Amino acid sequence: MADDASKSAGDFLDQAEIDRLLAQTAEQPAGKHLVLQPGSRRQGADGVERKIAPYDFRNPAFLSEIELRHLRVLHEDFIRYLSARLALFLRMEFGIKLGQLAALNYAKFTLSLQRPTHICLFKTEPLPGVALMDINPRLALTIVDRLLGGRGHSVKAERHLTEIEIALLEDVIVIIAEEWCGQWRHEQEMHPLIIGHENDGRFLQTSPKDAIMLVVSLDVSFGDCAEQIQIGVPYYTIEPIVKKMQARRQKDAAVAPAPKAASWTGAYDRISMPVRAEWEAFEASLREITSLRVGDVIELPAPLLERTKVLLNGTSKFIGTVGLDGDRTAVQITRKIPRLDAETPSEHAHGRKNA
Repeated sequence: MADDASKSAGDFLDQAEIDRLLAQTAEQPAGKHLVLQPGSRRQGADGVERKIAPYDFRNPAFLSEIELRHLRVLHEDFIRYLSARLALFLRMEFGIKLGQLAALNYAKFTLSLQRPTHICLFKTEPLPGVALMDINPRLALTIVDRLLGGRGHSVKAERHLTEIEIALLEDVIVIIAEEWCGQWRHEQEMHPLIIGHENDGRFLQTSPKDAIMLVVSLDVSFGDCAEQIQIGVPYYTIEPIVKKMQARRQKDAAVAPAPKAASWTGAYDRISMPVRAEWEAFEASLREITSLRVGDVIELPAPLLERTKVLLNGTSKFIGTVGLDGDRTAVQITRKIPRLDAETPSEHAHGRKNA
């Protein structure tokens, strides 16, 4: 019995051994050992680049900052269209601002819903999952009052909605759901389907408690009522759309292939192109031109020879110096004329000289 007791006591580490192990762990450089998913260890310096980043399991982020910024832009458009459509439907200004766009787990989101409240459950066909739309009761009753012909004054009552009020409010809920689905039309065609209404988030079981929800908070001002509407959609519902969005963004961000270098083609050998050289010598009146006779000498400035233009198919391309090569006139090209400076000389240019 004594041996068994000493053996079991030896299976536990005393405080000195624990402190020694902690000290050894602190002395090891960060990233020296990596523990992989199956539990095996691998050296960090094995030539494979790995990125280690902190992860918050209580509030996981399934979208990058760039993707969240893109979603915010989409929801800004959604708010603009929704505000205009509801203003026409209710015949009264309906102001909406984007409050929060975040990722929360299902349990945290449902517990954060106030009581009493009005929750609409809807599906986004053909995608799986059930989305939630939370509308503050004061805002819901103010909208119902407007639908019944009221002036849209804020209703102070804090109570659950009756069946008649829910039926009237459902027309507005359908408009909100349609506009929210419509913002994804470039990625996926979706149609909302209302499947039920609730008044307390604690009893909802539409998703697992640890399911990630994309929560959109809308700050609404309707008449003298300023309240909030929240839309919570499970991540597994919009995951196919997010993947399409990521693939499209990666495709758009891909580096364009380098342009193919120009190469000479044998078919160009037989193409003929008119080439000529000309000078912009001087300007003369029509009387002076008609007074010229055979044998007259026209004096030209010597620097003019260095400003000879070479034209290809009537377009100025080069500047050169004209001279003699044996018994032939030649032009030595000195520089290329930039494209913006190239000009086509007029047909009545003076001092023209063919090369």
